[in-house]
Amino acid sequence: MGTTPHIELDSAHPGAIDGRHIRALAFQAVRTAYLAEVAPDGGGRPALVVGGGRGLPAAALARLGYRVTAVDPSPVATAAARAAHARDGLAIADETATAEELPFSDREFDLVYVADTFEVTADLDRVLGHTARVLRPGGTLVYDTVNRTPLARLVYLGAFQALPMTRIMPPGRYAADRLRTPAELTAALARHGLRNQDVREFKPRDPRALVRAIRARRAGRITDDEIPPLVDFVLAAGARPLVTYLGHARR
Repeated sequence: MGTTPHIELDSAHPGAIDGRHIRALAFQAVRTAYLAEVAPDGGGRPALVVGGGRGLPAAALARLGYRVTAVDPSPVATAAARAAHARDGLAIADETATAEELPFSDREFDLVYVADTFEVTADLDRVLGHTARVLRPGGTLVYDTVNRTPLARLVYLGAFQALPMTRIMPPGRYAADRLRTPAELTAALARHGLRNQDVREFKPRDPRALVRAIRARRAGRITDDEIPPLVDFVLAAGARPLVTYLGHARR
């Protein structure tokens, strides 16, 4: 009988199951495709990533030509991002800070990408207030988050957080009242002068592949880096988001 895997967010231990990093890896291709569509040419303009984790979203923006700053609340994740960006030759400023207290000047960035944040913050309006404050007029906010549907609850509150065979998150990471529908998020954005432009579902091409990949990772049969091609997340234009969605807004 195998041992129960150790689940810990932002762990420096290579054997730990870090659900936040697993999600970032699985979502990277669709995040990059969406960024290339809505913000294709950085031209050296300043961009901020909020909730950057181990550095994947920031790297995508840097490769699109943006001058990138990335923040994350975890010092461990920030250190990992710095190491990854240095190894890849990317000049990204990685800092430790929370989405609720962004330490930047007003109107400092042309683009802000908020990743893995809206669905876990207990104070969405504070996050959006700081996001709008640091974004210049006419600038773009890009985000990804989790809908509040029966299927999303089953996946995020059940499979990812509670069920022993597929759990990749510690208890309490997600709560139903922190999952928000596109309509609720659009209204929250509007309260802070941000006009939502788009909502785009993204999902695994075959949900069964996601389950198989998670179980294989928990059993130690595959590494984190082997997960993305097994899961194959895709953008689904025009579909009502059943679980996860990307979007962007203008200030």
